[in-house]
Amino acid sequence: MILAIVAMVIFSLLIWYSNSLIDKIAADEQKKVSIWADAIQRKADMITYSNEFFSFIAKEEELHANQIAKAILKLANSDADLSFYLDFVADNQTIPLIITDAEGNVNETRNLDENYRKLIDAPDKLQYIMAEEHYIMLPPIRYYGNEYIYVYYKESHIYTGLRNYLNDLINNFFSEIEANSPSLSVLVTDSTQKTILKYGNIDSTKIDDSQYIQNLLKSMSSPNNPPIKINIGNSSAYVFYSESSALKTMRLFPIILILLFALFLTVAYLLFRYARRSERNLIWVGMSKETAHQLGTPISSLMAWVEILQNENVKPDILQEINKDLVRLENITQRFSKIGSVPKLEMENINEIVTNFVDYFKNRTSSKVKFNISLPENKIDAKLNKHLFEWVLENLCKNAVDAMNGAGTISICVNEDKKHIYIDISDTGKGVESKSQKNIFEAGYTTKNRGWGLGLTLARRIINDYHRGKIILKNSIVGKGSTFRIKLGKRG
Repeated sequence: MILAIVAMVIFSLLIWYSNSLIDKIAADEQKKVSIWADAIQRKADMITYSNEFFSFIAKEEELHANQIAKAILKLANSDADLSFYLDFVADNQTIPLIITDAEGNVNETRNLDENYRKLIDAPDKLQYIMAEEHYIMLPPIRYYGNEYIYVYYKESHIYTGLRNYLNDLINNFFSEIEANSPSLSVLVTDSTQKTILKYGNIDSTKIDDSQYIQNLLKSMSSPNNPPIKINIGNSSAYVFYSESSALKTMRLFPIILILLFALFLTVAYLLFRYARRSERNLIWVGMSKETAHQLGTPISSLMAWVEILQNENVKPDILQEINKDLVRLENITQRFSKIGSVPKLEMENINEIVTNFVDYFKNRTSSKVKFNISLPENKIDAKLNKHLFEWVLENLCKNAVDAMNGAGTISICVNEDKKHIYIDISDTGKGVESKSQKNIFEAGYTTKNRGWGLGLTLARRIINDYHRGKIILKNSIVGKGSTFRIKLGKRG
């Protein structure tokens, strides 16, 4: 009891300390996540600003292209001093321009090298390049009568580089979200919170399982750690995250403590029970061997007196019964001497043992007790110790006589199947109440006014431990009687 109280105190302190530690770790982790989320939002703001800046450049570039087109139109339709317009067109160093006639023949290019011009030296080639590289066509310019020229342009080299840089920046941003959370499970989704853009510390084999992702998003979204919304240009994304694996492991610690405590109590109980049983066994062994030793001297003396009585012309019937009792005393001595040691098992005829026992026992029992024996016609052999097995039969039959108050019927039935031998001992006594049936084999339990409560305990020990069999209370009805069953295995 003291050990149990000490263990519970230690266990309670461990649970309290582990919960405090878990709460502290969770608070620290939440703080780190908040800092991480703030950094994510700042980087997202930077990307948004960069995207807005690039959009502004794109509008400025489109405006510049339109102004170039207007300058070209002036050059084609004016007799005034056109040096300003010529300078304006010539100063364009960034926007690629292609000027063609109505048939698609290239008349002039700007900011394109000679090799590129070879790729567009025919109308069909030009149309292919236009579609492939997403050129923009300005409104047709009439420069003479019904003759028109066509001006095509695409984004400048500077803007292309800036746009590629922006795409790399966005991709690196998402990769950084994943890389900067080595201990967190992270999911980055689009604005619908369904399409996965990036993920980290998640089983890649399940990333295409929509049901798994849906459940994971649901588990990650809670009032304590809501998803982080980040705005990137005109679109938005959401960052879902869960607790770190270390914190999840720590939350299992109290459960592990409970299991260890339960294991500790179980082992302690089993050891205590084993110690009690060992102590009880040692007492039984000591008492049994001492009893066998004490019986040896009077039995030897009685045997000598029998020889003397034979010379005194005592009736042979009397001497025969005395000899039977002496043999019985010797068997009892053998029984006690074998308790505590491994008995020698030999092949014995069970039918013969039961018959001989009943013949002896009924002559020493009230005539009001009747015996019914049901034995199979064939011989049934089993490997057992004859003296100890007879002791079991004697204990069961004595209990039956006591239960019937010295008047009734005891039935012994022997049968077998392919693997086992069954011996059923029934009586017509008072039976055993259902609440007491589970305790009848426990040492010290008895319903008699004077009794040690060891008979059935010894019977179970002999059958279960020594013969590797089983003895049970098969059935019992209060006021009608009980049936005990002995089951032995067939061994060659």
